[in-house]
Amino acid sequence: QLQLVESGGGLVQPGGSLRLSCAVSGFPLDDYVIGWFRQAPGKEREGVSCISSRRGSTINYANSVKGRFTISRDNGKNTVYLQMNSLKPDDTAVYYCARGERLFSGCFLSRIRYGYWGQGTQVTVSS
Repeated sequence: QLQLVESGGGLVQPGGSLRLSCAVSGFPLDDYVIGWFRQAPGKEREGVSCISSRRGSTINYANSVKGRFTISRDNGKNTVYLQMNSLKPDDTAVYYCARGERLFSGCFLSRIRYGYWGQGTQVTVSS
């Protein structure tokens, strides 16, 4: 059964850090592009970061998170991580991971390229 399950969200003060996890099952993780997206209340879902399949070494970030967020993959644990540092109130959103193209050497932060999604985890940045 194909699944993506996010965890690690919570309430954090501005300037703090969180590490989100996306545990996958039902498919070989390193065969696929994996992306992180977020959706704040009243806003469209936007791409945050993505990592290519084993065919490439591409990582992309949204301009709003460059230098603060880091995506990584642990194939042995079937998990993709999103390390979030220097968090700001504007980072408050539900964060989703999603599965993209198979055996693709690049990655894009466009929702249309992702066919399977997790249920999301809430991140709230507030003092």
